[in-house]
Amino acid sequence: MEVADQIISIVNGIVNTLGGILFAPIAMVPGWSSITVISAILGVLLLVVFKYTSNQEAISRIRDDVKANLFAMKLFKDSPSVAINSQIKLLADALKLLFYAIVPMVVMAIPVFLMLVQLGQWYQFRPVSPGKENVLVKLELNGTSETLPQVMLESMPPAEMVAGPVSVLSRNEVYWKIKPLENGSHHLTFVVGDQKFEKNLAVGDHLMRLSPQRPGENVMDRLLYPLETPFGTDSIVRAISIEYPERDSRIYGTGGWILYLLMVSMISALIFKPLIQVRL
Repeated sequence: MEVADQIISIVNGIVNTLGGILFAPIAMVPGWSSITVISAILGVLLLVVFKYTSNQEAISRIRDDVKANLFAMKLFKDSPSVAINSQIKLLADALKLLFYAIVPMVVMAIPVFLMLVQLGQWYQFRPVSPGKENVLVKLELNGTSETLPQVMLESMPPAEMVAGPVSVLSRNEVYWKIKPLENGSHHLTFVVGDQKFEKNLAVGDHLMRLSPQRPGENVMDRLLYPLETPFGTDSIVRAISIEYPERDSRIYGTGGWILYLLMVSMISALIFKPLIQVRL
């Protein structure tokens, strides 16, 4: 597990740096334009990767067989035996195409996942609007006990404390509700016992890179929320989360941005397919 944690930390560090550089322009342009341009470029890049990681000669032969069998079905439509034989061959060709797509899919899977995680920092949620919205903050503690240690929110950006701390002993969780008042990327500082812990808080009315959770030892959480340093296995704090508002947009809003990205990427790939000369 230590080796896996180190690998994840190194990968997250590299990807965060690259993501911060490549996707920085997102903050300066409208959301619909940035996600459209990124999706179109992604479609072309994936097309290039597919071309050079797949067996294009074999795919070409299979595509030719597909055309021949379709032509045979049309030409000998009155012959049941020819039609059945052609349909069986078409099914076999479809399975062959799927087989030849495995290697490109494996090659692209991890980079695409990491890129989607980086884009999710911009599009999946939106920052808190200053002076208009409350935000829920949750701190999770490790271990189980009959009483929770003293937990305080020591410092935060200019904000109103709406409620908290509220402790839920059965879950080892402590909650606060605050209303931030100033734009910017801020830090919340928590005191648990004699230790201090920090969590980023994004406040603003524009696109910002944000982290909904500072994760703990859970591997998937570390991959999904890589922006902040995770808590160690020996930390008294398991995770700190902020319940950011959902972004209301079908193009670059919560959940919808992934569907839009896939759709535009596929359209882009189809448009540039003849230029790149790739067989799918």
